[in-house]
Amino acid sequence: MSEDGAVARGGGVRGDGAAAWGGGVSEDGAVAWDGGVRGDGAVAWGGGVSEDGAVAWDGGVRGDGAAAWGGGVSEDGAVAWDGGVRGDGAAAWGGGVRGDGAAAWGARGDGAVARDGGAQERHERCPEGAARRPPSAAARIGHPRSPHSRKPVPRTPELWPAASDFIRAHHAEERLGDPAHRLAEAYDEIAETGTYRHTERELTFGARVAWRNANRCIGRLYWNSLHVRDRRDLTAAEDIAAACADHLRGASQGGRIRPLITVFAPDAPDRPGPRIWNEQLIRYAGYVQRDGRVVGDPRNEGLTALARRLGWRGGDGTPFDVLPLIVQGTDDKPRCFDLPPDAVLEVPIEHEDHDWWAGLRLRWHAVPALSTMCLEIGGICYQAAPFNGWYMGTEIGARNLADTDRYDLLPRIAERLGLDTTSDRSLWKDRALVELNRAVLYSFDRAGVTVTDHHTESRRFLTHLDREERKGRTVGADWSWIVPPISGSATPVFHRTYDTTERTPAYVQHPEALARASGDFPV
Repeated sequence: MSEDGAVARGGGVRGDGAAAWGGGVSEDGAVAWDGGVRGDGAVAWGGGVSEDGAVAWDGGVRGDGAAAWGGGVSEDGAVAWDGGVRGDGAAAWGGGVRGDGAAAWGARGDGAVARDGGAQERHERCPEGAARRPPSAAARIGHPRSPHSRKPVPRTPELWPAASDFIRAHHAEERLGDPAHRLAEAYDEIAETGTYRHTERELTFGARVAWRNANRCIGRLYWNSLHVRDRRDLTAAEDIAAACADHLRGASQGGRIRPLITVFAPDAPDRPGPRIWNEQLIRYAGYVQRDGRVVGDPRNEGLTALARRLGWRGGDGTPFDVLPLIVQGTDDKPRCFDLPPDAVLEVPIEHEDHDWWAGLRLRWHAVPALSTMCLEIGGICYQAAPFNGWYMGTEIGARNLADTDRYDLLPRIAERLGLDTTSDRSLWKDRALVELNRAVLYSFDRAGVTVTDHHTESRRFLTHLDREERKGRTVGADWSWIVPPISGSATPVFHRTYDTTERTPAYVQHPEALARASGDFPV
């Protein structure tokens, strides 16, 4: 949906919903890549599918019952993520952020913590935000070993409620047994250091559930297939930039886009974690001309100017020059790093019915990797955690290339189509918009790059709702973000209402991260 607030995109396959890579597609979003398809949407990648719907990649069967590779992240950093965490009757827990950055915490009657009561004016840092909520009943018992434990009080006592809620929810949903031992470990670590370190299994669970908790994301059917790269060992800017390039290579796979997140070191009591200033790993420069016009993407004119101040010499001056990454390591100043060409997969935008379209020289990148949103898991704030799904065509065709404050291509396309632009009643904008979106889907399909269309993804979202509700989990959704930006009433997601409760883990957009991405932040 919206690129200037956030865009929900989905997983899926070919834009027409009818073709997969070496396989087929079912109406509920089941996809086969060189493998088989189950009726419930399970996917085989070069192998088979287990009876419980687990996915096999290259013949190996996943033990967690993950679904298909999917997309479903937003086009920009202003997305609030949402969804349920409830396992088998265990407590769910809340988090996320409202559109204005404010955070509110409350208690639900079932023992779950929901962010729909209480308030804090501004969610500035995830640990502090999590800290300010009332502790759950589980957390109020104190040290997990005994209510009368003589263990020292943690240096950051506000972190413990969020940590204990997360650990309990993780153990309940994945059926890991009694969480007492893990709770004791986390408590002792918080008491000694002021923070705690997630295990790799906790990190993977938290990142996936943060996607599932995505009120503004239409593509959550595949949340459990998110691939998590743990790079918490990296703190230097040059190492982080190199890992971001590796992320793009791993996500693009020559066109077979897969959902991927790379998690870098979190904030800690004694030092901040690293920061990636770019709103997405791939962004196009916006060059302001003397007459005020912008060559390129006006959304990025501030970041372009900042990159120049940091030493970037600029690109070729085209409308689609890839900006360098601006990365700030731990206890360091931001620095620029050019992305290697092999890390940036792009698709030329052409039209199947109009040969002149190629002369517009349009293109767009294949991997929408958000990089300013904070991954908050159990009170720990991962400020640098770029993640991607794949595009829904309307994000590119109805927003990025069409919005008047972006590339504003509708007047130009309408003129070439011979449409009457003297009156809105001719619906020239609508007709040009449809052709632009047709061109995007046609071009991605022709290039063999994963993209989905808004009709297919709307159906898949309702499949996701049904699956989650059968598991006893309430799915939150923001109607204004789920409904596509074109043909909204022609999609099934339009004709219903949704629970808007927000929960954690969550991908959170902080105001200072938006300021960095706009180039309006002190260096």
